[in-house]
Amino acid sequence: MKHVVRLAAVFAFFAASVLLADSQTRSDYRSQHQSEKSKSDQKADHNHDNHLDGVNRRGDPVMGFSHAKTTHHFLLKPDGGVIQVEANGANDVASRDQIRRHLKHIAKKFSEGDFAAPALLHMQTPPGAPAMQSLKAEIKYEFDESERGGRVCLSSNNPGAVKAIHEFLRFQIKDHQTGDSGEIEN
Repeated sequence: MKHVVRLAAVFAFFAASVLLADSQTRSDYRSQHQSEKSKSDQKADHNHDNHLDGVNRRGDPVMGFSHAKTTHHFLLKPDGGVIQVEANGANDVASRDQIRRHLKHIAKKFSEGDFAAPALLHMQTPPGAPAMQSLKAEIKYEFDESERGGRVCLSSNNPGAVKAIHEFLRFQIKDHQTGDSGEIEN
């Protein structure tokens, strides 16, 4: 019987040691994981900044105007949305004119189902673009001039096309970091 009591005491001591070691290991793991997570978050932020720099660097020659001298907005509407680009300077006629040329060109290309420019610019096919391509006959693209640039209004009566337009525009908001809400406006 004494052996059984001693064995139980040894087992209890062993079990307590394992639990304590496991608790310490978990605590060490959490501390290390938090540190790695912080580093990972910093790396993700840095990678996203590098990605935005790449989008802007590729975008300038693709679009024909400087991202530093212009402002993009992507607005969601109940029937589609708006791609709007404006020159930052009221007297920047060169940027204004190039914005207009680019947006006219984009309206034409998108209506043909050609989304090569955004794929090149973003280094991936933007979400929504494949559906917009297959539903091109269901989507209307209208270019309008504004005082400092212009806009392309995308609209459709097809719910699938509207969903695709919204996906596309939300991706643009995120990738260009425009600060637009991504919410549907009236």
